[in-house]
Amino acid sequence: MNAKVSEGMEVIGADGVHVGTVDRVEGERIKLKKSDSYGRHEGHHHYIELGFVAGVEGDKVRLSANADIAVTLEEEPSGKPVDL
Repeated sequence: MNAKVSEGMEVIGADGVHVGTVDRVEGERIKLKKSDSYGRHEGHHHYIELGFVAGVEGDKVRLSANADIAVTLEEEPSGKPVDL
C-alpha cells in the first residue's frame, strides 16, 4: 500500500472529511505535513499507521475510520498517541 501513497496526497477519513496531507511515508507510517497541525500541536508532524488506510483513490488516501476518529489515531514522532 505504501507504494501508492505519495507526497502531497490528501488524507481523508472514511466519511470524506480532510484529516491531513502526506509529507512522506516513513516505514509503516504516513507522516503528515506540519501545516495540518493546530493548537499546541502546531509546527510539528503527526503520523498515521498505514494499517488504517482503506485505499487510495486518485490523489486521496482514504482511511478506514471517519475523520473524527482518525485524528485520535494520530501519533507523535515517538510513536506515542497524540495528546488531544
